[in-house]
Amino acid sequence: MTDDSLAVSDDPRRELAEFLRTRRTRLLPQDVGLEPGPRRRVAGLRREELALLAGVSADYYQRMEQGRDVRPSEQVLDALARALNFSAEESRYLHSLAAAARTPARGPRHHEPEKVPPTTLRLLRTMTTPTMVVGRFLDVLAWNPLAGALLGEFTLLPPAERNLLMLLLHPEADQACPDRAATVAELTGMLRTQIAADPGHPRGVELVGELAVRSDEFATLWARHDVEEAVRGRMRVNHPMVGELNLEWDAYPVPGAPGPVLITYTTEAGSPDDERLQLLAALLDSPDTTSAVTWQP
Repeated sequence: MTDDSLAVSDDPRRELAEFLRTRRTRLLPQDVGLEPGPRRRVAGLRREELALLAGVSADYYQRMEQGRDVRPSEQVLDALARALNFSAEESRYLHSLAAAARTPARGPRHHEPEKVPPTTLRLLRTMTTPTMVVGRFLDVLAWNPLAGALLGEFTLLPPAERNLLMLLLHPEADQACPDRAATVAELTGMLRTQIAADPGHPRGVELVGELAVRSDEFATLWARHDVEEAVRGRMRVNHPMVGELNLEWDAYPVPGAPGPVLITYTTEAGSPDDERLQLLAALLDSPDTTSAVTWQP
């Protein structure tokens, strides 16, 4: 892959072009009812084929993939999304990139550090399930003791390194998180979605650059241009104190500036996972374990 595929571009037209290209090249002709035909030299659909399916001219679509100054209508975007068999998340992402491409370029902006409101910190102290506050670029900003027990020594790292992707890209994470590879792919898609909302944010640029240098796995995933929305999901953890935990998580926006979300992990009441989670909570009250729990004020 090229260095360009790993960069965080502040040009929405370029991001729109790359997103369309990656989706076009991974869609096979037979997936959309076309005959493959002989002597195909391109992966996936040809530009002309996609343009035909979407009902736009081949020249117009080519200019979109070249990142030129075109301003597709909502109807054209919807037609492209249907032709490319987009999910609802991918369709929303396509529309957000196109909207950004239509917006005049802005000058440099001042970005305030993400902060957790005092009321949210008080809420964390009352939560009886693992709960944390995660910033828009997957930085862990705060957590309650039970979430700290799940994160382990990660909580002792400097703030700049307390990032969920950095945590899971460590080689030893395979033992703690059996579904690590799928989770990394999901988190990378979430990061892509968040960066599209603010492509010039210095934290996003810094993080993608650092992760791409440190991890070939991340670099490969980032070049795929996959997108995910941080709404809900599952996580499986092998905890050294209580064994395997199968958790479900939901994300709730934190009141105030857009970005941080409150993520809480739950289990089905009365299930073996619920019993193990209650055991972990009980173990935290013992003198031998409380010293390992860190609170982020």
